Formats: sequence, structure tokens, C-alpha cells
Amino acid sequence: QVVSERERAKLKDALLEDRFTNLLPQLMDDSDIDMWILISREYNEDPVLKTMLPATWLNARRRTILVFFRNKKENTIERLAVARYDIGKSITSAWDKEKEPNQWKALRDIIAKRNPKKIGVNVSKHFPLADGLVKTDYDELLENLTKKQQSKIVSAEKLAIGWIETRTAKEMILFRKLVKITHDIIDEAFSNKVIKPGKTSTEDVVWFLRKKVTDLGLETWFHPTVDIQRNKEKLKSQIASFSKAKDKKVIQKGDLVHCDFGITYIGLNTDCQQHAYVLKDDENAVPTFLKTAFKKGNRVQDILTSNMQIGKTGNEVLKESLLQARKEGLKPSIYTHPLGKYGHSAGTTIGMWDSQNGVPFKGDYPLHKNTVYAIELNTTVFIKEWSKNIRIMLEEAGFLGNNTFEYVNERQLQIKPIKIK
Repeated sequence: QVVSERERAKLKDALLEDRFTNLLPQLMDDSDIDMWILISREYNEDPVLKTMLPATWLNARRRTILVFFRNKKENTIERLAVARYDIGKSITSAWDKEKEPNQWKALRDIIAKRNPKKIGVNVSKHFPLADGLVKTDYDELLENLTKKQQSKIVSAEKLAIGWIETRTAKEMILFRKLVKITHDIIDEAFSNKVIKPGKTSTEDVVWFLRKKVTDLGLETWFHPTVDIQRNKEKLKSQIASFSKAKDKKVIQKGDLVHCDFGITYIGLNTDCQQHAYVLKDDENAVPTFLKTAFKKGNRVQDILTSNMQIGKTGNEVLKESLLQARKEGLKPSIYTHPLGKYGHSAGTTIGMWDSQNGVPFKGDYPLHKNTVYAIELNTTVFIKEWSKNIRIMLEEAGFLGNNTFEYVNERQLQIKPIKIK
């Protein structure tokens, strides 16, 4: 399933060219910006610009300036680099340093020749991924533009978010494969091949996940976690549950094991939480009371995803979903985030685990079509057989099309049984 480095590079560049050709013009029209300027220096890249670099450019070079000019009337888009080199095959160098030694003057001339109505730059107070223009470059940009050009500068926040959050049809083919790889790795980690009750610790499983990813030539975008819920142990608080500093425990028979795991591949990221149960000697299946509890977690997923409609804000979806779930007698917590070019990506936030009454600004952003979310949530369930509460914590990649929702590669519908030989 994981292709060679050379094949990955070809695919990455093909996907990027498709985005520049078929997606970017529409995004610029939607945001009413006809010129978009991105500026970065090597090792201090704008997060948006970083997603525009071809496979053979791991970083910007010197000061890299990108200019996208959209002529809607003629239905054209220019992709220019005020840099010494072409940037791959998708962006053409538009600066001859021998003829014009001053890079900023070259940029000013490019702007003057095209006379855009609006010049978008990546500044944003509330969306970090859309705030990639550093102060030094911003100040120098203003110093080197004419007053008329300065007056045209606007925030490209909507455009930057749109570029980061929108998935193309070709990207979704790759995304489905990537989530399948993620699921396959979890299946292996949650098996008797890896877990030996009384010997294997949660940390052992964590490092199995890390090593497996490395062996496959992939990367993890966050350090995975593995934790346990079991009989006669009190449920941890949410603060403890969401702490990355998990207690190391030895896995035993009868444990409900949970992981939080995500990988990076060809510019996309996954984020997944699943559960497994280590069967006792006298058990052939996961206990019914745990199966029933798990179904309640699936039900919260269904409630959330049925309320996800284009144009609704994250806070609206959160409020509706929590209210509906509580009316059904569930005890939900919802903290769903955009997923794609980054793990915690740009776009609509639907709750945070410690902000269940809504999230300012990011939660006020509306849902858009062709976007992917980590459908992340939990529900607390009382287990009378254990005389305690447990927390069913789930996370799966979900795709919102044109008001249609689907999981990118299915979702967990039952707890994985781990049968010890």
C-alpha cells in the first residue's frame, strides 16, 4: 500500500498541480481576491506556502515570494515566483536578478503590471495556519510598495483556510488509502502478536506504533497514546484522560484498551482513536455490557454527523448535537476538528473537550463542502458490572461533501477482541 519515495514524489506533485489548476481559481473567486502573495524565508515557512512546495523542495530557499494572479474575466491564473528558480513545474520564476537586483522592486513591478483590485496576504488573528506572514517580511513588503499598492492589501484568511481545508477528488483517493493504512496498523497493535497480558505495557504498544510507522517509511504527526480502563479502577477525569503524559501500565486480561494514533503520508494526516478488549480465559467474545456501551459512542457519532450541514457554524452543530444526545439520555462530549494538510487543521472547530459551550472564532466559522474532519468525541457510560463509569472515546476521519457525509474509510463499529492463544 505504501509506494516508493520516487512514486510518492510523483503523486505529490501531480496532486499539487491539480490543486493549482482546478481548485485555486475557484478559491480566489470565492474570497474575492485577485492577487495572493505569500512570503517566506528558509526554515521559517508560512504553513500555507509549505503545502505548495513540490516534492523536491523540502523548504523555501532564501526569501521565496509566491504571487498568484487571477484574471476572472479571461479565466486565467498566473503562478509566479519572485525567486531565482522555478518552484517545481507548477510555479514559474519571474525574477531575473541580473536585470533587477532588488527582489522587492521586482515584486512591485509584477504588481504594477497586473494592477490587482485586492492583494491578499496571510495575516489572521484567530487562525494560526492563515497567519504565516512574519512581521519582518510584512514590514518590508509595505516599505517597498507604493501607497496605492499598500491600500489594496487585505487579509487572505478565507483564501488560506480554503486552500488548507478543501480536499480534491484526487486527494480523497489517497486519503482513503491512508486511513486504511492507519486502521491496519492499529489492528496489528491491538492483536496477540503485540499484546502479551502480564508482560506488555501500554508504552510497549506506543513504541510498537512508532516503530511500525518508521519501518513503513511514514511519519507520525503526534506521539501516540495507549491507555486502559478496567474493573475496580476509578474513571480518570477528562484532564487526566487528555494529558499526553499517560501512566505506564501493564496490560492484563479483561482490560479495555484505547489508542490515539495518527500518521502523515504525501501531505495528508490521519487521526484515529479505537478500542480493543483483552479476552479473559473463559471469554470468547467482548462482554455484552461493553458492546452496548460502545454502541452509545457510535450513536453520538451519528447525531453529530447528521447535524453537519454546509453553512452551519461549528458552534451551531455542537449545540444541536449535544442537546439531541442528552435528550436521548447520553452523556456526550464533542471536540471535532478539521483534518488534512495538518492534523489540527484550518477550518471549522466543533467543540473542544474543555469548551463544550462553544469555541470563539474557530467555532463561528461555517462548514464548507469537500472538507475532512476528525470526528472526535466521547460518551460516558455507567457499567453496572464494574460498578463504575467508563468513557468510550472515538475518532475517525469523516468527509463532508455537498451536504453528504461519509467516513473516509469506515469507522469502528465494535470493540476489537484480543484473544490470547
